[in-house]
Formats: sequence, structure tokens, C-alpha cells
Amino acid sequence: MGQIYNSKKLMDDIARLQSSHDLIELLSGIQQSMAIYESGIQEVLTKLEILQRDARFSKHNPIESIKSRVKSPMSILEKMHRKGFPISLESIKTNLNDIAGIRVICPFIEDIYTVADMLTRQDDLKVLEKKDYIQNPKPNGYRSYHLVLSVPVFLSDHKELVRVEVQLRTIAMDCWANIEHQLKYKQNIPDQALLIQELKRCADEITSTDLSLQTIRDLIEHHEEEPI
Repeated sequence: MGQIYNSKKLMDDIARLQSSHDLIELLSGIQQSMAIYESGIQEVLTKLEILQRDARFSKHNPIESIKSRVKSPMSILEKMHRKGFPISLESIKTNLNDIAGIRVICPFIEDIYTVADMLTRQDDLKVLEKKDYIQNPKPNGYRSYHLVLSVPVFLSDHKELVRVEVQLRTIAMDCWANIEHQLKYKQNIPDQALLIQELKRCADEITSTDLSLQTIRDLIEHHEEEPI
């Protein structure tokens, strides 16, 4: 289970490691860098939206919806502090892959791999990291497909390579992950072990449903392709 950081306590902890001037400068630098990460997200969003529009002319659209977000400065500092990384702009850029995040929701499991393949075949994107939590789910039952991409962002006088994390999930996986995220910080529940057990059971049931839906879709697709 995750640990919640009180904002004041977090700032006090970091302030003990750095001077007030350095901390103010760091927060200002993080705020300014948000524009670069937002541009990185926009670059990948544009590619995904083009793929989504193009799929309208095929029999099936593998993208149900797309969401995006940039981590807040406080979330960035909390994660750096929790992971024990040095607190600096360079350290943040080097150690965090998920400041810029995009979530792609797909109707079926197979669509996840289709979209990932279409995205990673684009020659101006470089895959830095790939994690398949669908084939290898986390112990708590979390399933998703993660890509960390290096995205070129062209500014007025130079080019920046920005890391963008893309998470691809089915509708069912996304529903479970959102609920798990809300529940995992409920530290006041007496039987935490039972909570974890039930969340894992729900994740397994959702996976079974996803596989059944994939089978149904494959059967329909096969029927439509059979010669009359």
C-alpha cells in the first residue's frame, strides 16, 4: 500500500535537505519545464488521434478513448523524495519517466498490442522502455501495457527530447485500476489483507471477462470473413 505525504511535511522534509532559495528555484524550474512535457504529450496525442481517425474507415477502431495528464510539481517532488533520488531538475529529468502521461483505452486486449505496434513503428519516436503487465501482471492484479517514449519537441531555437509514458488498457482494466487507486490509500480499513485479496480476485475476474470478450470478437470477425 502506498504512503500519503502531507504537503507541509513533504516540503519540510525537502527543506531540510536544501536551502529555501534552492527549493524556490527548484519549484520555479519544475513549473517552467511543465510546458515542455505538455508539448511532448501533444506530439504523441496528435499521432494517436490520427490513428484513431484513420481507423474510422476500417471495420474496427482499436482506440476507445485517450486521456492525458502532466504530474503536478508536488507529485514530482513526492515521488523523488519517496524513491530517494537527488532533488534537482537534472535528477527529475533523468529518473522520472511518468511526468508526462497518456492513457489509451482500448475495447479489446488484442487492440492494445495493435495500437502499441502502430505507435512504436513511427520513426520519430524512440522506445526507451516497454513493460507488459498484461502477460506479466503485478502481484496486486494490475494489468496494463506501458511504453516510455522519447519524443522530439522542436522549440524556437533548439530541439528537446521529452519522455512520455503511454499506458494502454482495456475498458475493464482501466475501471479496475481507477478503483484500486482510490482504495489503496484507505489505511483506516482494519483488514487490509482482505482488501488486497478482494482487489486481486476482482482483477482476475476482469481478466477472464476480457478474454471472453476477445474470444467473442474473434468468432464474429471469423464469421464475417467466411465466404458466402
